[in-house]
Amino acid sequence: MKATELRGKDIKALEAELLEQRKEQFNLRMQQATGQLARPDQVTRVRRDIARLKTVINEKIKAGETS
Repeated sequence: MKATELRGKDIKALEAELLEQRKEQFNLRMQQATGQLARPDQVTRVRRDIARLKTVINEKIKAGETS
């Protein structure tokens, strides 16, 4: 997921994507805790995707975009 792709979406779509990524992060944390996580790099990828989403959402809010 790239920031340029995210900037083309509206805030509602970004918030929905953020919710999905947070669910994914939770699932990965549970897998890691139980020793079932096959690819540890996924945790880092999801964390960075969440940070990108939050950054783009904040940029749009500060720019005055709604919904």
